[in-house]
Amino acid sequence: GVRDVLFLYEENRCSMTYMYEYPEYLKIKLPKKTARRYPVYELYLYGEGNYAEENKNLLLTGIPVLFLPGNAGSYKQVRSLGSIALRKAEDVDFKYHFNFFSVNFNEELVALYGGSLQRQTKFVHECIKVILKLYRNREFAPTSVAIVGHSMGGLVARALLTLKNFKPKLINLLITQATPHVAPVMPLDKYLTDFYTAVNNHWILKAQDLRNLTTLSVAGGFRDYQVRSGLAFLPRLSQHDSALSVVSSAVPRAWASTDHLSIVWCKELILATIRAFFDLIDENTRQITEDPKKRMSVLNHHFVRHPAKIFEENPEAFTELTGAFMWITVKASKWTYSFYNVSNISFFLIVFLCLFFLLMSNLFSFKDSDGKYFTFPLASHRKSYSHVYCENSMLDTSSWIYGCMNSNSSMCLEATDLSWRAELLPITKVVILKLQDYPSLSHIVIQVPPTVGNKYTVACEFFKEDSRTVQLPVTHLFSFGLSSSKILLNSTGLLYNVQLQHFNQIYQAFKIYIESHCQSLKERKPSVYRLHIPWSHEDSVTVAKVPSLTEISAKLHAAQPQNDNRVPELNIYSSSDCQYEVILKTSLLQILGQIIRFHAGALPVYVVSNILLTYGGQLSTLIATGQCSDFSLELVRTAKPYKVEPLISIVVFLQGFHWFRVIQESLSLPAVDDVVLSSQDAWFPLVSLILFLFGTGIAYWSGVFFTTTLRLFCSLWLTLIRPPVLHKDNKLITPRRLCGVLSLAVVSWTTCGAFAVFIIYLRYLFKDSDHSKETSQHSSIHTVKNESLMDGTSKATQSLSNSTTIAEAVSSLKMHVTILNLFTWIVLLNLPSLIYWLKNLRYSIRLDPDPCRSTAIILVCILEILTNSSTSEVKSSKLLKIAAKVPLPLSVATLAFGRMHLYKVPHFVTFSLLLHVLCCIV
Repeated sequence: GVRDVLFLYEENRCSMTYMYEYPEYLKIKLPKKTARRYPVYELYLYGEGNYAEENKNLLLTGIPVLFLPGNAGSYKQVRSLGSIALRKAEDVDFKYHFNFFSVNFNEELVALYGGSLQRQTKFVHECIKVILKLYRNREFAPTSVAIVGHSMGGLVARALLTLKNFKPKLINLLITQATPHVAPVMPLDKYLTDFYTAVNNHWILKAQDLRNLTTLSVAGGFRDYQVRSGLAFLPRLSQHDSALSVVSSAVPRAWASTDHLSIVWCKELILATIRAFFDLIDENTRQITEDPKKRMSVLNHHFVRHPAKIFEENPEAFTELTGAFMWITVKASKWTYSFYNVSNISFFLIVFLCLFFLLMSNLFSFKDSDGKYFTFPLASHRKSYSHVYCENSMLDTSSWIYGCMNSNSSMCLEATDLSWRAELLPITKVVILKLQDYPSLSHIVIQVPPTVGNKYTVACEFFKEDSRTVQLPVTHLFSFGLSSSKILLNSTGLLYNVQLQHFNQIYQAFKIYIESHCQSLKERKPSVYRLHIPWSHEDSVTVAKVPSLTEISAKLHAAQPQNDNRVPELNIYSSSDCQYEVILKTSLLQILGQIIRFHAGALPVYVVSNILLTYGGQLSTLIATGQCSDFSLELVRTAKPYKVEPLISIVVFLQGFHWFRVIQESLSLPAVDDVVLSSQDAWFPLVSLILFLFGTGIAYWSGVFFTTTLRLFCSLWLTLIRPPVLHKDNKLITPRRLCGVLSLAVVSWTTCGAFAVFIIYLRYLFKDSDHSKETSQHSSIHTVKNESLMDGTSKATQSLSNSTTIAEAVSSLKMHVTILNLFTWIVLLNLPSLIYWLKNLRYSIRLDPDPCRSTAIILVCILEILTNSSTSEVKSSKLLKIAAKVPLPLSVATLAFGRMHLYKVPHFVTFSLLLHVLCCIV
């Protein structure tokens, strides 16, 4: 599954963007109060060459756009947008141009630590006010700023609206790139999840106030394994329609999946973005239009359905068909017109063709230098056919298909332009018209312009929808690719729609094989295969040669909404004389990949749950036998999913009842994570069981790794250095240890809690090594003494005593290995805040706010006591029975509340270890 996510995706089809002149970043001076409050952050203006020189005096006249980098992102990432916008402005002689600003967030790791997100949001607010002041007293001074946010920068932009003093009119357009809007990728601290909750709740509750803000979210597709595309879809709000979410693989003229970084520089996507920016300009104000409907029209034009025409806000209803064109009536239901470039054909062949044209001038399907209008009367086709399909391989932006309402003449002087109904595909533009929707049309007119030496093909056909729509049931999840669904498309059509029945869940994944066979070996246009998902803009397009065998992966970024009955389709834009065989098989590898893609972040929760069950089993064994069992053996015996999963399922079932929710709210109990994940369509049957088994495997091998590492290290240590005397200190609390606890508590309070946790972890790790060395030494001394003692009675007594000591040491070591295993996951979950603190240490020695400061102080006290504990103290405790029963409910609680809140997992483990400490004392 990990291999499928990290390596098995399409190749990078993005082109790199390049700067034609040296990029420069002009630092904008901020007000002293702002600079003092945010000393780490900065604001820059992007420029190149002469444009950069002209802007050094900050006499700006363009349209302001602010770029916000994401997690560990650089302010210099704005250069792709800024450079292409500059080239576009040169094309229009700087009639309009954009000023691109960028914020330097000091490359903070905000995806790992949420404590600085609010600070970043407030700084962006200050930057917007500074930017708008730069345009004061200009002729066309802007009143708002457009924002482009990459990754977490997009979330910061959305969070602006949650600030008390922020005026929503300051931004009217927001474009986010690979931003996880729904939930954090890894919910590692409370500040991160609280920030998400505040932003998303505000956008839902204040939806009416957001109608003047147009938002576009672009996701990267399956190449982006850092932020899955499902997280980048904006919440569906019925109150307004000013938000749009697309996957880059579905964006016209791009049709490419991007990874998390390439989405910033992917030339095809940047071109679409800049074209949209220029189409959004209002000619009167010379700023981005204030009309939200126009903004959505432009974004749909460039990011959803491109008709292969330059955007027009209000295209003319009727067009005059003028020019010295030949009018030709076509009565056939299927028609093709082709022009072939003859520039490289020999002179004699040209002469032959010219003579042939003179003799056969009535044949219109060959080259002719004059333009033509081909008219298709609809009256004769309406009874027999339901749709008309036309395609044109000439990918210019001119109109080419019209609808005529004049039924009394073979010529049509005025017609409606149907080219706006077209859709651009990689090698052609297509139109599908339902005849019933156009009852007033008498003719369809295809315009073929005078030839310009390029090769192109225009084709049309009338068809019944039923004859071109076939249903293909997908194979069952548990078929594991052993069975398949097949269908044979044996016809002469240009278009087929294969409906994939029962394909609607994120855990489904298939391989689709399309094999094309043709009757002759002549050169043909490539076929286009499009996997169309009707409930979200996540289509993928594949271009294949004919004949060929093509493999397509079919899996979803978002599950089908409950009230949506539409079916995913495989659209095949085919060659007319070819046969297509479609074979669909379940892909087990990609199913595992989907599980990892959607739920890899929850794996630590399942690992800790397994270790807690094992830990409870070891304590129970200690009560029963007086000895602690081995970690690996106890894990196999104790860690069973039926101990935890049924309890969670019962709670989820009860939450469907109103009375239970009332009790839950009255007790202020949080909702089980399963319920929230199901509401996000990210949960599916058996996934918890699979993840639990994954967690069991990881826990097992981590235990083997710790035990083996300790044995190897201690064997090497005792081989090199064999101390003659055993040093044993039976006191749990000494003045020296108390000083150690106080010093680490001070470190936690004054610097970073995770740093103190890491120090005590290293101390405990080396202490565990001492326990292992002690066990080995006991064994060696026991052997030497047995050989040296001569008296039989003394020998037996000493042997029994040493055997008891060795067994006690081994038992203690096994318990310490389990505690070390638990504590390792606490350290790993707190590691992100430690990394953030180390990266920003030169600016501040204290991490504020610190998500694990209080937990760290408690853990320091616990681990300092446990470092010198043994099972002899624990098994004589009155609290041992309680301590042995607690890990089971803690394991259940970990799974119930930790999957979407990873920061809660250390709290459950800490409580378990606290009981262990009490057992050592009481």
